[in-house]
Amino acid sequence: MDWQPSMSRSRLAVDIQHEVPGFALAAAFNADPGITVLFGPSGAGKTMLVDVLAGLVSPQRGRIAIGDNVLFDADRGINLPPERRRVGYVFQDARLLPHMTVESNLRFGWRRQPPERRSIEFSQVVKLLGLEGLIDRRTRDLSGGEKQRVALGRAMLTSPRVLLMDEPLASLDHARRHEILPFIERLRDEFEIPIVYVTHSIDELVRLAATVVLLDRGRLVAAGNLEELMRRLDLAAYTGGADAGAVLMATIVRHDERFELTYIAFHGGELAVPRLGLDVGRSFRVRIHARDVALATFRPVGLSTLNVIPGKITAIVGTERAPQVDILLDVGVPLWARITRKSAVDLRLTVGAPVYALIKSIAFDSDR
Repeated sequence: MDWQPSMSRSRLAVDIQHEVPGFALAAAFNADPGITVLFGPSGAGKTMLVDVLAGLVSPQRGRIAIGDNVLFDADRGINLPPERRRVGYVFQDARLLPHMTVESNLRFGWRRQPPERRSIEFSQVVKLLGLEGLIDRRTRDLSGGEKQRVALGRAMLTSPRVLLMDEPLASLDHARRHEILPFIERLRDEFEIPIVYVTHSIDELVRLAATVVLLDRGRLVAAGNLEELMRRLDLAAYTGGADAGAVLMATIVRHDERFELTYIAFHGGELAVPRLGLDVGRSFRVRIHARDVALATFRPVGLSTLNVIPGKITAIVGTERAPQVDILLDVGVPLWARITRKSAVDLRLTVGAPVYALIKSIAFDSDR
């Protein structure tokens, strides 16, 4: 019988502080079943935090627990070693045993748990990760993407209560990354455990995260729901910088085969985007770069832009010396526009004013 934890039983609760010469890490957050992404620039402390969760680094202060199971408590003197934490760990490099077959590598993880504590079946993981055709091959003969799938499988076959993934796609090229992402989503959907996922890729963040933990130079900048954090103008420097923008949940409505377009519906209306390889009815996230949103104070005519969405301004952020301003819109959902300060002045834009958001279809990424 598969392990089916309740939300409270499987919640990872973290509140730690750790210092080394020249660097101090402090983070407090909860991770429920699903993917919690640790996001931030190099040197933010993401890998150190994951090593703390795994038991590879012991912090000076704080507490870590999975439900009622305490892994670390500085005040009570509790510090379980890595092998007793039931935490799976997937590294940047697969770290497989190259002289062994795929099956032997997978069973290496499977045997780490006694039979009575195994909650995940060997055949279940092999099928989920599409490893049937690789089972007898030596891991040294696998591609980078295949090796990471085996590493994922080995980690899951330890029947972990939490899965840690430290930039697992960083060593792969673009094509291999998008080959692996669906398998990570399958693990998320199949097994109700918290997955703590480290990345500095905004695309991986948008596609995978339910919860985001933003880190910078060892400090927690913000933590919370992806859509909520991505629309906060004050977090622009941490959520994409020049590539910042809003994230919307959308559903495929129809495909236009003649013009190679897909129409997607969101809470505020409908958008035309380049043809997507998704079935009608499928829901997914779409990120709209703030720089790709233009504004008009009246509905334009004779325009090549297909997407014209009515809304109103809810916030304007900028300084008198900056060349640009960030404008938050309500178009049924929050949308973000980045325009020149001159345009904002010329259009006399104010909070509460009605506007039309203009979004070129060609601006949308279509890697699905």
